[in-house]
Amino acid sequence: MRVRSLLATGLAIGAVSIGLVVVPNVATADPAPNSTPPSSTASTSTAQDSTASVPHVYPTPQHVDVRSGELTIGGTVTEVVGAKTDPSALSVVDQVLRAAGATPTRVSATDATDANDQAHQGDHGGLTVYIGGPSENPATASALRALHAQPPTGLASGGYELAAGTADGHELLALSGVDGIGTFYAAQTLRQLVEATKSGHAVHDIAVRDWPATALRGVIEGFYGPPWSTADRLSQFDFFASTKQNIYVYSPKDDPYLRAQWRDPYPAAQLDVIKQLVTRATADHVRFTYALSPGLSVCYSSDADEQALVTKFESMYAIGVRSFSIPLDDISYTKWNCDADKTKFGTGGAAAGAAQSYLLNRVQQDFVAKHSDVDPLQMVPTEYSDVADSPYKTAIRTQLDSHVVVGWTGVGVIAKTITGAQAAAAKQVYGHQILIWDNYPVNDYVTNRLLLGPYVGRDPAITGEIAGVTANPMIQAEPSKIAEFTSGDFLWNPTAYNPTTSWRASLRDLAGPATPWLTIFAENNYSSRIDDTESPTLTPLLTALWQAYDNHQDITGPAAKVSRYFASMSATPAKLRSTLDDSAFLTEVKPWLDKLGQYGDAGQTAIQLLLAQVRGDSATVSTLRARLQSDRSALNAISQQVGVGVLDPFIYRVLLDTVPPLGPQVSFSPGSLSLKPGASASTTVKLDAPNNASAVTVSWHATAS
Repeated sequence: MRVRSLLATGLAIGAVSIGLVVVPNVATADPAPNSTPPSSTASTSTAQDSTASVPHVYPTPQHVDVRSGELTIGGTVTEVVGAKTDPSALSVVDQVLRAAGATPTRVSATDATDANDQAHQGDHGGLTVYIGGPSENPATASALRALHAQPPTGLASGGYELAAGTADGHELLALSGVDGIGTFYAAQTLRQLVEATKSGHAVHDIAVRDWPATALRGVIEGFYGPPWSTADRLSQFDFFASTKQNIYVYSPKDDPYLRAQWRDPYPAAQLDVIKQLVTRATADHVRFTYALSPGLSVCYSSDADEQALVTKFESMYAIGVRSFSIPLDDISYTKWNCDADKTKFGTGGAAAGAAQSYLLNRVQQDFVAKHSDVDPLQMVPTEYSDVADSPYKTAIRTQLDSHVVVGWTGVGVIAKTITGAQAAAAKQVYGHQILIWDNYPVNDYVTNRLLLGPYVGRDPAITGEIAGVTANPMIQAEPSKIAEFTSGDFLWNPTAYNPTTSWRASLRDLAGPATPWLTIFAENNYSSRIDDTESPTLTPLLTALWQAYDNHQDITGPAAKVSRYFASMSATPAKLRSTLDDSAFLTEVKPWLDKLGQYGDAGQTAIQLLLAQVRGDSATVSTLRARLQSDRSALNAISQQVGVGVLDPFIYRVLLDTVPPLGPQVSFSPGSLSLKPGASASTTVKLDAPNNASAVTVSWHATAS
């Protein structure tokens, strides 16, 4: 999707180790006032309002029942597993228990009775953990009944029931998914529920019944510019799993084997890299979607080109890909790539829609329909950003196979809002299930900016009208996780979504003890096309300062607050680099982070200058103003932008308000005279000296022309 031109997880088994992450409870001292980012169109849920003593789980669960008591995790813990218990879920549970200081002992469900007896002898702590839903581990059902919890039957894919408590003196923990993915998500919830206590680690007695409101939730790597690295993508997959997101669309614009060389097979080494990605994504329960874009050169009516598409897809199927897309965006449909298409289909939008439908229908028949384990084929239409009917859309609606899922960006390439009514209209006008390609936080059209605000402007009602949402991220992979965390939270439970709390949770999840410093950085890279808010902590402080200044009130107090915030900005680069355990993030944001620190220095100078101006200290004003002018010139020489519309305008206004006084002003009335030979006339000269100047001597002479 050409935004630029149009606008000029979990853990792979054995791959990564995890620690216990309790998102809301990072003990840090915030050096700056709390920010108040704007709310979205979604309402605030009370799903966890009664759980003040329990960590808030993200994405926000649908239903949480907190009970009295808690289970201590330590010593020997017995894991009861079934023959089909999801291996990735087991991996996460194992790591959670070990991080809490326990020693897991695994037994099969057929030995569950003996295991339960053994677990409650001696000083082993007595905790038994049942892992797996009805299709994985039948023994979990008895544990749920004992804990007065419901089975997950009937929940959407990815739904689960998690229960913890004591039954007949036995400490029990049950993780039961409606499918293996659900059990995996239950394990991700457990990871967040385990808390450190004075004596070790514990989990509150609780029952969580949870499921996703949106079937497909994730990311499309669809931006123009430098693609993500393999390490970036692997890290993203683990992140998607930890935030319960389940789709990644592989569509980097500069992979030649996706576009210009789409017919050609991958070299063996590059195919091995894709296989590595697919393997990790599968372990993380993320659908790796391979998106092939033939539109620049395809002949829609060609048997050879259709077979080339199928052959390419078969090569991806052989390495484990089970989800496929054919994007036909960012191409011209007013000219054909071969004469045969003009002969077969004619010209115009209707012909283009018919040609695309013809090709995709053949791929559906010759590839997708022959593999029962392949997801519905996806496509992105050439008209993808409105809901107005057209000959092209009519052709897609009436001729494209009904199983194909159609991509849509909302009304506009970057839609500030997407409503349920718009999504319903898109479903109707295209005549197919809709997968929203949401162009946030993508920054390929503003490469000098980072877009780090939360996901806003999306109506909770869209989830009832669509197949899912894939967010188009930034060129910078690690910083993209901030917005991705919040979009994943929204898509899981939109009625409970609060962008402010979700955004803060995303910062804690990413930064841990570095959260205060990441907050300062992120809130000064906050605004975007979907949210005009910028620098939400600093902006009201500056408003209060200028209000006092303009009303000739004492500005000492407001100036001190602004100065403290600027001091925190100055400290942020060094503090973030010393406390944030994410070298990739720090590398990607380096120029923006450095500039933020420089703005902090300049901001403090600006406050000192303004105070000197108020007290009439002209010597200090002269010195500080020269320094601030130099600082601003240095800042403007850096192409990356931070605090857009806030930081530079503040410095500029301080410079304007501290301009040195002008000399005496001279005016003449009338301003000019015309004299005939021998005539005379007079004019009045008015001299005005500045109020704050010392005595001046004025001299003049007149000339005639």
